[in-house]
Amino acid sequence: MDLRQLEIIRAIAESGSFTAAGHKLHVSQSAISRQILLLEDELKEPVFLRIGRRIRITPSGEALLQLSHRVFQDLKDTIAGITDSQESLRGTVRLLGGMTVCLYVFPPLLTELKRQHPAIDLKLMSGSSEQCLKRLRSGAGDLALLTLPVEQPDLVTVPVLQEELLVVTAAKHPLSRKRKVVPQDLVGQPFVLFESGSNTRRAVDEFFVAARIEPNIVMETENVEIIKALVRNGIGITVIPYQAVARDVTVGQLFCARIEGRSLVRETGWVYPKMSRTPRAVQEVIRAFERVRPKLKVSPSA
Repeated sequence: MDLRQLEIIRAIAESGSFTAAGHKLHVSQSAISRQILLLEDELKEPVFLRIGRRIRITPSGEALLQLSHRVFQDLKDTIAGITDSQESLRGTVRLLGGMTVCLYVFPPLLTELKRQHPAIDLKLMSGSSEQCLKRLRSGAGDLALLTLPVEQPDLVTVPVLQEELLVVTAAKHPLSRKRKVVPQDLVGQPFVLFESGSNTRRAVDEFFVAARIEPNIVMETENVEIIKALVRNGIGITVIPYQAVARDVTVGQLFCARIEGRSLVRETGWVYPKMSRTPRAVQEVIRAFERVRPKLKVSPSA
């Protein structure tokens, strides 16, 4: 069996006859028949059944047809990859992520991508993990940077970042004087948190359960900037990724503290549809992220 025979099987299946397949491949009907006979002799199995003027593909033929699709797609992708690797990336890349990622991770990433590939057209879409996954599956996005875990058989997940979650307070809050707090310090405190259902909120809720704290939640929102504004105005305290407040902490508008004896971390990773070959655009985004990752402020000591 060779590539030419796989090409003939595909042409017959698509055109519906040996004659039409010959026209499509610019060879005679007899040449098509001869190649199929040689293949059937090699396999000791029929590939097509002749029923009057009609033909029907057999299970063995169907298996070879599926193989032909994979082989020729891999061949096409490989050639495209070799060609693309010599050129600057072009076209549109659609990135998805939560608001924290869009505000604090994507800006330096986009700067790096535009520096490396000036002709690329970048589009950002912010949303919940559920919304981002829906867009990926519908083809409305190319890849997403999401809080893990994301366990979906049709998606590829690549963990790339661990971010420390810290207790964040206003400047005049009693806990602002502490670099570390113990779980008991948080009992009875009013909390402003991410909405229930997000993976970040799930990590915080798991901490509350493990620490046997019944949190007093006064406000929930998916908008990290609203959370910070409410905390600055004394509405409550919060638990959010350090990079979201790094600048505010530096200028003294907010204060943060680790939770003593607890490692509260959220893991973030790239998520994109599973394919036979990872698109070059996805590869280039991930490579660019690796270059900017050391510059991200994911903990007070970073």
